[in-house]
Amino acid sequence: MNVDLFHFELPNDRIALRPAAPRDAARMLVVDGDGLHDRVVSDLPGALRAGDLLVFNDTRVIPAQLEGLRGQARIGATLHKREGPRRWRAFVRNAKRLRDGDVIDFGGGVQATAGAREEDGSLAFDFHGDEPVELLLERAGRMPLPPYIAGKRPTDARDADDYQTMFAREAGAVAAPTAALHFTPDLLARLAAAGIDHATLTLHVGAGTFLPVKAEDTADHRMHAEWGRIDAETAERLNAVRARGGRVIAVGTTSLRLIESAAGEDGVIRPFEGDTAIFITPGYTFRGIDGLMTNFHLPRSTLFMLVSALMGLERMQSVYAHAIDDGYRFYSYGDASLLLP
Repeated sequence: MNVDLFHFELPNDRIALRPAAPRDAARMLVVDGDGLHDRVVSDLPGALRAGDLLVFNDTRVIPAQLEGLRGQARIGATLHKREGPRRWRAFVRNAKRLRDGDVIDFGGGVQATAGAREEDGSLAFDFHGDEPVELLLERAGRMPLPPYIAGKRPTDARDADDYQTMFAREAGAVAAPTAALHFTPDLLARLAAAGIDHATLTLHVGAGTFLPVKAEDTADHRMHAEWGRIDAETAERLNAVRARGGRVIAVGTTSLRLIESAAGEDGVIRPFEGDTAIFITPGYTFRGIDGLMTNFHLPRSTLFMLVSALMGLERMQSVYAHAIDDGYRFYSYGDASLLLP
């Protein structure tokens, strides 16, 4: 499909720079068979049915943004995928100043050796020493806010909490699964009281989630692989919910993409561990999910393509036009949509 079909005009002032407080006070646009309904996230128990199950991504964002020096040259790096105990792949600013074998000093005693550059422009970094890389990043790194926020204000102490979900447990993401940022312990308790259960899986979100689609046709776009895991117990729970007539609602496109990666053509979700580069565009047949709660996405992005695959492109263009006209806040710190096909 032509990527231009997924374009829409978004006023700059619709980009949220801070999350709603409290988190579940964010607005929520419910899209279902009856039309559009303007609500807030705290209304979620009434928007779902007893027997439904929400699936959250429990990945934890690491301080993956690094600034360092190679001699006198300043190097900026965003780690995006672990490739070994001490090796991470990174997108690098001023990458032309780096050669295979160069050492970068990130300060605080943190150094890494650069590898050869790949076709996508990324480099592998091998971190020096014996300390776990996670400890090195805590010392030298900072929270990797999305470029559409970081370009408008600096990262600060609030982001260390604001940009982690209440489910964050498995360290390894360089971007938050932002739909889950709306949840609080109180909201989770009210969902449970309404008969709505939840489960978790892990997908370590990479920086590729922010990369623009440069191809003119979706068939020519290459997704970056991300590592994920659904254990056998979780897969069994999801299948059991659907078998008894409940719905599996993915919270966030990351949860959806991993479930769909694990689901067979028979609709059965199986245990999964490994990389996925699944790219969902209109025409895709969903096999493992029955709905999606997600934030509002960038024009021409793979995530807007995904929601268009779920609900229909024409309908999502109409949904986003309503959201823009009605003042919904967009992107990572913005409002939510609940999409029930």
